[in-house]
Amino acid sequence: MNWNSALLKHVSVAVAATMLAVSVPVSTASAQDMALIRDTETERVLRSYLDPLLVVAGLNPQAVKLHIVNDPSINAFVADGQRMFIHTGLITESDRANQLIGVLAHETGHMAGGHLIRLREGVRVATVPMLLSMAAGLGVMLLGAPDAGAAIMMSGQQFAMGSLFAFTRVQESAADQAGLRYLEATQQSGRGMLDLFRRFEGEEILSYERQEEYARSHPAPRDRINRLEQLVEASPYADKPDSPEVQYAFEMLKAKLRGYTTSPTVTLRQYPISDTSKQARYARAMAYFRQPDMARAFQEIESLLSEEPENPYFLEMYGQINVEMGRITDGIAPYERAVAILPDAPQIRTAYGSALLGTGTEENVQKARGELETALQQENDLPFAWYELAKAYNQLGLQGEAQLATAERYFSAGSYPEAMQFAYRAQQRLTGGTREWQRANDIMAIAQAQIPNARN
Repeated sequence: MNWNSALLKHVSVAVAATMLAVSVPVSTASAQDMALIRDTETERVLRSYLDPLLVVAGLNPQAVKLHIVNDPSINAFVADGQRMFIHTGLITESDRANQLIGVLAHETGHMAGGHLIRLREGVRVATVPMLLSMAAGLGVMLLGAPDAGAAIMMSGQQFAMGSLFAFTRVQESAADQAGLRYLEATQQSGRGMLDLFRRFEGEEILSYERQEEYARSHPAPRDRINRLEQLVEASPYADKPDSPEVQYAFEMLKAKLRGYTTSPTVTLRQYPISDTSKQARYARAMAYFRQPDMARAFQEIESLLSEEPENPYFLEMYGQINVEMGRITDGIAPYERAVAILPDAPQIRTAYGSALLGTGTEENVQKARGELETALQQENDLPFAWYELAKAYNQLGLQGEAQLATAERYFSAGSYPEAMQFAYRAQQRLTGGTREWQRANDIMAIAQAQIPNARN
């Protein structure tokens, strides 16, 4: 690599890092590369916080998708105008629910303000002088003055970065104010948002490598903190605490996620056996499950169920532990009860269907088919449910339907070549003109159109 190309690489990497820090829109492909978590309890708790904020912001909660990213950094961002991403680190490192809710309100402000659309224009405007300076700098280099050329290029980069940060500071301030309005409209305190931003007040002076992700993308200078303080203190709900129910759900969720995302050794150190609180037992149950030490996981979840026998999430985990221990029949009953309590929870219903399928009896395979079909009617973007339904169809001798379910599985996961392949196989076995045959035809047509996009 020659010196000039190394400099160009440095410039492009620096600009890319800057654009990431201000949350440029995330493409579908990059979103699929993230380690996303699907968990009914996590999603429902977060939606109970988010949906009221979306309503008062004039947004349709059903049109906004919420994604949980398995990442320990403290971060949240919106993409494509209708998707919000929450890192697990934001949940596990928040001290109370109101801090997390404050971030959701802030991100809702970005979404309602159409900031991502405006950001594209801001990036375009800031990039023009940078490209001009790069061209001028390269010209000077070619004339035999590499140091002068490098200085010209770097000055253009600094100008572009300064312009972009100035633009995003305005957007961040607008999102702060909008978020606080939404919190007040839902009779919640803005102190959590303020406390979280105070935490990062000095982060901008740290090196890029040491900064938390949220500090890099949401700089908190003193004047911004001052504005937030004034607005928070002026609210009639400034000192309103979270309800005990809200805080309890948050503590349980945080414990569960710590048990799931942190190494079992760390979790067991954070929640020692001497701690008999529900959240500690929940975290330890997850940690033991991951070790795996199913006997201890079983003991912890049983103790929780003895106190909350109708908790669907405890029942879900109890069923899962039984299945993992090879006691499939014993796992069916808690899954069935969890589904009865939460009939609109397709992920739990899918687990129930999978347990039924695991028994191998014709009666349970038929029941599994029904449960899995219902789960997919509730949410059709569940690859594992399609996988299990394909197994059920295969065991029932419905080969065409099994191939179609496999095509749906790949299609929902964005694996379009495989989706086309299995949709074609399904068409060969299904009766022409039927709804299933037409669906296979649709998958082939849509997948074929998507393959060039997937390659780009």
